[in-house]
Amino acid sequence: MALASISTKQYVDQREEGYWIKGSRVSLDSVVYSFLDGEPPEIIAQNFPLLSLEQVYGAITFYLANRELVDRYLQNGEAEFHRLQEVCRERSPGLRQTLMAGQARLS
Repeated sequence: MALASISTKQYVDQREEGYWIKGSRVSLDSVVYSFLDGEPPEIIAQNFPLLSLEQVYGAITFYLANRELVDRYLQNGEAEFHRLQEVCRERSPGLRQTLMAGQARLS
């Protein structure tokens, strides 16, 4: 008996210098950070209703198979975020103080 040919599914696309869950607008970052925070795949799928449970497991599998690459990608993203925060602080030092004062009034 001959076995049927099975094609391998891809769950992650690389687009515009980022990784995305294939067929969606959900970033791989979102799923990976949830996974690293200890959320089980079923909860991640509930939190991202555009994703099927299969897509969530596929994204986690991609992360685990490419952990070094994805961790480096996430670290680079965090570094860029912090760099942009600093640029915003330098450009508008009064804005941060105003926002912090407003937040203190709400607390």
